[in-house]
Amino acid sequence: MNSYVLLWALPGGPEWILIILALLLLFGGRKIPELMKGLGQGMKEFKKARNDDENKSDGDKKNEAIDDSSK
Repeated sequence: MNSYVLLWALPGGPEWILIILALLLLFGGRKIPELMKGLGQGMKEFKKARNDDENKSDGDKKNEAIDDSSK
């Protein structure tokens, strides 16, 4: 039921057009590429941090398995 309600909250085609037009009016055509570049860099850093954290936790699990097997 919750996923059905969530679908109604997501913007569709006409809403995206209005969002893009509002962004153009607020920031102008020159600022949008800079904003998108910053957003892309932020996403890249987030993914890198997440992968580093996953690799660290995988390494911790391997060390625990080695410690348990040596007892």
